[in-house]
Amino acid sequence: MNSSRLLQFVLAASLATPVHAISLTTEDYPPFNIVSPKNGEISGISTEKVMELMRRAGEKYTIAAYPWARSIQMAQNNPETCVFSTSRTPGRESLYKWVGPLVRNNWVIFARADDTRRPRTLEDLRPYVIGTYRNDAIAEYFSLKGFNTDLASADVDNPRKMLYGRFDFWATGELLGMDILRQQGLSKLIVPLFVFNQTDMYLACNTGMEQARIDHLNHLLKEMDKDGTSAAIEKKYK
Repeated sequence: MNSSRLLQFVLAASLATPVHAISLTTEDYPPFNIVSPKNGEISGISTEKVMELMRRAGEKYTIAAYPWARSIQMAQNNPETCVFSTSRTPGRESLYKWVGPLVRNNWVIFARADDTRRPRTLEDLRPYVIGTYRNDAIAEYFSLKGFNTDLASADVDNPRKMLYGRFDFWATGELLGMDILRQQGLSKLIVPLFVFNQTDMYLACNTGMEQARIDHLNHLLKEMDKDGTSAAIEKKYK
């Protein structure tokens, strides 16, 4: 088969295969994914990048925010479904097909401002209970390392749980933690101590999604990085 006939065959095959809309799931995780409390509109650094990515790819899509445990389960179990912003960890590697990275996220330990204990490393935290939330990559990280953790249903619950003495230190994303404290008026009562890890966050898609579709999205995302689109989106949230 010559190259012209081969191209015609590939195009005919692609037209014969229906392309379904992608269902995008996420959570409220500022500034990467921001869910408006007024109307539920979703914005944020990752959200804008993903929406631009869908536009460039010509993909039809829906986008909705849920509790994180539900969002990641939907992407694992439902065809044509992707979840963001998802930390790419060894334990999650085989659960999804990956598009990214979208953003980089610092993981930080927070403490009560009046707490005289000042751990500086992860090993210093061994005697203490660390507050995280269910199904988050940070909770997985501490569990695998054998730390004692207290798991909330949502990260927004953790500042007050720490103030009430339910656990000793809070582990969360740096920008998310600062935003939660600002919204709850607790920035003077809870302070960051140190960065303990840095991860890349991705669009994580159901493993049944066609690999050619995933490859195309990754190619387009690299183009967004090269042409300055990604940097321009990030600048809007600084």
